[in-house]
Amino acid sequence: MLTHNRLLILVGLALAVAAVVFKTPLASSQGLTITATEITGELPVSAPQSDLWNQTTAVEVPLSAQMIARPMLPETNVKSVTARALHNGQELALLLEWADPTRNESTLRVEDFRDGVAVQFPLAQAQPFFCMGQQGGDVNIWHWKADWQAAITAAQELRDVFPNMYVDQYPFTEEGTDVVLAAYTDPNYLTAQAAGNLMALPVHASPVENLVAGGFGSLTSQPVDRQNVQGHGEWRDGVWRVVFSRGLTSAEREDISLASDKVYSVAFAAWDGANQERNGTKSTSQWVSLQLAGAAAAPAAAAAAIPQTTSKLPLWVWLAMLVFLSVVVAGVMLYYNL
Repeated sequence: MLTHNRLLILVGLALAVAAVVFKTPLASSQGLTITATEITGELPVSAPQSDLWNQTTAVEVPLSAQMIARPMLPETNVKSVTARALHNGQELALLLEWADPTRNESTLRVEDFRDGVAVQFPLAQAQPFFCMGQQGGDVNIWHWKADWQAAITAAQELRDVFPNMYVDQYPFTEEGTDVVLAAYTDPNYLTAQAAGNLMALPVHASPVENLVAGGFGSLTSQPVDRQNVQGHGEWRDGVWRVVFSRGLTSAEREDISLASDKVYSVAFAAWDGANQERNGTKSTSQWVSLQLAGAAAAPAAAAAAIPQTTSKLPLWVWLAMLVFLSVVVAGVMLYYNL
């Protein structure tokens, strides 16, 4: 006679075989989707506290330490960001919020590091590697920097941090000029600024840097005339709130363009300056989805590493599986009885 336990084992094996043969999914997952709500009028591009943000759904996106390429830091501080999105048919605004007990917005001292957050879009239809893209899979990155924001809001200079600093001599100042207070504007002696180096600008037009990357070590700032992403960040009560804004479309090949009939992938990264996070030492998310309100419902094109699957199968498939399973069980039972 066939024992009860042995019968259960055989049934379980038969189910497993049936699942493999018919490619039945064993799990189903749904990725996060950030929906940009459409509003009329101007977007709150410089107002992270605006009530307009309450018109859209907040989505919490988990982050973890970047542990693929050096430099790495196993314990990063930002564990998640909360994302909201609005659009008015011509412009997109993204609001990112995350907890940070300290505001780090100065990099004048060598021991200081800034807070920051970035948004990343793939420039190809397929999803490249979520950390900086890959060869043949470029990504467009918008990087907000707290020190750039502080310089725009209230510029701080080296003498503000070191009030007792002293300079022996600068060769290009007129006699009797206070060299500490001297302003150097002659491009003959400011070669990086004269060459259009974005990092050499005395004050940036936006606290957001527009970049492109195609893998680790390939991060490249776009030219000054293509820095078309605006931003505004505020720190209050231990929380950073940063708004990114840009037109939905761009003529530049290395810029993402957005339309209401598609689902896009997006990823986030954050840095906590108090934890000496910079460059590759950061918290990153995996791909999530972004769609503008009015887009056709679609599966999350940007779930995390878990494959997108569905458990809905046609009726004839279920009937075939049932028949197959019945035959297997009946055959096994007949074999053991004989």
